[in-house]
Amino acid sequence: MQVNLWKLKKLLHSVRYFALCFLFFPPFFSIPGSFWQNCFAAPAQIKTQVPGYFRLAIGDFEVTALYDGNLKLEHTQIFKGVTAPELRKLLEKVFITGTEVITPISAYLVNTGSNLVLVDAGAAKCFGPGGGNLIDSIKAAGYSPDQIETIYITHMHGDHVCGLTSSDGKMNFPNATVSPSQAEADFWLNEKMYQTAPEEFKSFIKMAVDAVKVYRENNKFKPFGPKDTLVKGFTAVPTYGHTPGHTSYQISSGNDSLIVIGDIIHSYSTQFPNPKIGVVFDNDGKKAIAQRVGLFTNAAKNKIWLSGAHLPFPGIGHIRKEGKGFAWVPVEYAPYGVSNFRK
Repeated sequence: MQVNLWKLKKLLHSVRYFALCFLFFPPFFSIPGSFWQNCFAAPAQIKTQVPGYFRLAIGDFEVTALYDGNLKLEHTQIFKGVTAPELRKLLEKVFITGTEVITPISAYLVNTGSNLVLVDAGAAKCFGPGGGNLIDSIKAAGYSPDQIETIYITHMHGDHVCGLTSSDGKMNFPNATVSPSQAEADFWLNEKMYQTAPEEFKSFIKMAVDAVKVYRENNKFKPFGPKDTLVKGFTAVPTYGHTPGHTSYQISSGNDSLIVIGDIIHSYSTQFPNPKIGVVFDNDGKKAIAQRVGLFTNAAKNKIWLSGAHLPFPGIGHIRKEGKGFAWVPVEYAPYGVSNFRK
């Protein structure tokens, strides 16, 4: 006869607990029914999520997705180039029926074997209490912030750079050099632009300036130009549009590649099936759409892994052509180095 050890253990636990209830709380018939329910209750619920990291092997490189948190956005206010009925239909396909969309914020840590490189740094608390978990996620993944040598920035919006600096203005990554594209740095750190910018945009400029201030003061802020060489295995892919210097990063090892695409996409439920849907955050909407269509077409054709800061965590997967748009194929959870994917 086969014994179910889990059921046996649970039975013995119940018997022991029942005996204790009798021993300390007689007489039996004078005790309310709610007490006896508690005697046989399950353990207390944990109510916390697992640590915010996920690993994927890209050739000989180890890529770790890191969860920083989330933003809550009103979908009725952020999308462009789509009618309200069309938008509602797309959102309802993924069971979003309210007006709010919860948008993840992720960063990516790459261990090449020679270098430890972080791509983007999360939002900290710049947009409220939903962000600011990046440091905890790095530690949960088995690393520490002071081990990181290089931080590549896709663009300098606050949800990608605020996590560089602590609330008291210190470097969260004291041994790292921070590098956006030169075009991105020139745009955000232009004092003249700040003076002439609309008031509602000045807060975003200030976030970017404050986030990198201490790195600039310590000679640890080093933008790269079009001809500069990055860490071995990294290639800068100019994807200007969302911001004037927005840059994606192709990470290649052996026959495998992954592109960290930053804010090429904000909404998997709408911009994969219709990549011509824009968002109000785009600096140049036409360019942003062209970059999205071009990058998606290339990734689908060549079966390149993609990772996006605002895709459902861990934000890693493939895309395939489907109708007039694309379909998202998220990575599967599996032991490290195990994957069904074959080129």
